[in-house]
Amino acid sequence: MIDSNLLGNMMTELRRGTLTLAVLSQLENPQYGYSLLQRLEKKGVQIEANTLYPLMRRLESQGLLDNRWDTSSARPRKYYVLNDNGRGVFEALKQEWTKTCDGINGLIGRKTIE
Repeated sequence: MIDSNLLGNMMTELRRGTLTLAVLSQLENPQYGYSLLQRLEKKGVQIEANTLYPLMRRLESQGLLDNRWDTSSARPRKYYVLNDNGRGVFEALKQEWTKTCDGINGLIGRKTIE
């Protein structure tokens, strides 16, 4: 029988890094938190708002994102976008992701990503 707590913890660990890559992949153009959340969910990436917002703040504090406030509407929104450093990190992570997927797929008998 599978220990559901153990499996849940392992799945959380697996998702943690992939969510960072997913978020970075969607910030070439400015996005505010809720729009990013919707965009990710539309593409099949489930993420809770209480996970997304701290992640975006962490990426900003790591120097990967720039932000600006849009106060032109009744509801001010903070937009995030990749800066040059963020683009470089994203490209490096994307390459590593592809290599890792190819290796894991080879181990478990799946076709590699084209």
